[in-house]
Amino acid sequence: MSSVLQSWVQNLTLMQQSVLLGSIRGPDGIQKYSAAKYLLRWYRRCVLISAFDNCVLNTPHDPRGGSFTGPSVHIDDIAICQLFDFKQNQAPCDDSSSFDWRPSMNAVIDNYFKEFDTYPGHFTKHFMMGAEILGYKHPDDIIRIWWHEFYLRLVKDMHLNPETQEELDHRLGDSRDQWMKNAEQSTIK
Repeated sequence: MSSVLQSWVQNLTLMQQSVLLGSIRGPDGIQKYSAAKYLLRWYRRCVLISAFDNCVLNTPHDPRGGSFTGPSVHIDDIAICQLFDFKQNQAPCDDSSSFDWRPSMNAVIDNYFKEFDTYPGHFTKHFMMGAEILGYKHPDDIIRIWWHEFYLRLVKDMHLNPETQEELDHRLGDSRDQWMKNAEQSTIK
């Protein structure tokens, strides 16, 4: 492999790739098992190739990935077995591909919002922008919609208006002039 970035990420504008990478690292000073850390693990799986496994981990419950891209939720073995009708031998017990991870990850989001005031604003801003890009650009419909819904919840919680995909593409379209139209003037040199 020549890049740790998933191929779809490499097709984005350079500014959008930069935002995704800027959101990879979590905030300092928070608990190791905070909701933000679990969301970040899932975020990393959506952007990066798992270095240990040399593949894309496309669910938040795959047990691989180490601690950096490890699982964000764990599936109880009994619950997995109950997902399938073994009388008809539709799937082996260790096949979790049909497991709907969204309710478990939505619970992680709920906990994230309960802890929201403990996170640094700079981290929150970058993470929201990364979630926005995933919510508009990720190639998997289920993953993309999930991240878009998370982005909309972040925007609502911060009393902001969401950007459209067109506005995002304009702002982060690798054009300095387009970016400057949305930049805070006091930070531009």
